[in-house]
Amino acid sequence: MPHPPTFATPPGFLGLPIGGKTARFSIAGMPLDIGTTNRPGARFGPAAIRRASAMLVDGAHPKGRQEPAKGDLADLGDFAVALGDLEQSLALVESQAATVEHLVALGGDHSVTLALLRALRKRVGQPLGLVHFDAHVDTWPDSFGQKWGHGSVFYHAITEGLVDPRRTVQVGIRSPVDPAVMRWTLDQGVTVFDAEQVQEHRPAAIAGEIVTRLDSGPAYLSFDIDALDPAFAPGTGTPEVGGLSTYQAQAILRRLGAIDFRGMDLMEVSPPYDHAEITALAAATLVWEYLCVVMAR
Repeated sequence: MPHPPTFATPPGFLGLPIGGKTARFSIAGMPLDIGTTNRPGARFGPAAIRRASAMLVDGAHPKGRQEPAKGDLADLGDFAVALGDLEQSLALVESQAATVEHLVALGGDHSVTLALLRALRKRVGQPLGLVHFDAHVDTWPDSFGQKWGHGSVFYHAITEGLVDPRRTVQVGIRSPVDPAVMRWTLDQGVTVFDAEQVQEHRPAAIAGEIVTRLDSGPAYLSFDIDALDPAFAPGTGTPEVGGLSTYQAQAILRRLGAIDFRGMDLMEVSPPYDHAEITALAAATLVWEYLCVVMAR
């Protein structure tokens, strides 16, 4: 039977069946946005990213020729969360992620990443390197009084020993930030490439620096879609002008194949603020790019 047209692609990521057993690589949705501090709606992100991924099923990657949908990939559906209870939701996500070999999470607000890192840290037995694309450092001790909010995820990840700050690189940072928060972040050993630095250097140069700083050892990729400029990703809760283009993000990501990634998340897609699936398609494409990179290893 010929492949259906993209508009008739089944609703799983890249048209995969939803549910079933895990595979070497597994997709799961994180329908949670109660950790947000501005615009809500990211609970609808997983479904929107899956829909937009239909644009990526009718051929191989233009560079590496990988076809993730034909690899050992499964869509597990959405993880369960506790309605209205952020701390309990994080515990639920952590328990569900614990047995997944290589999880790619579709968000959902960024607070979920803490649960994913807790599960992965236990599985690998050592602190992880981290590549973090974002407009925000997310290392505030709390998010407007909310301890586990999406602006505090990497503060907790560092203080809990989930990630090694000396092997942590943040890319695209540009939002207003308390000087004490930025000072604390840098004092831990985190490397920050702000958006202006990314604009002033070619993607290959930025990617080379990331690979050098991550060195060897297991690592994790966390991509907040607001790392992209709102022109390329309007559908997000905390947009910040002056961000990366989709090309820059793609070009950097394609050059990170030397890093031993053990998992990824793509967070903060808020469909109510999206237009013409611009944000959802960018998110789906970045997940697809990541899968091509790790499958090529």
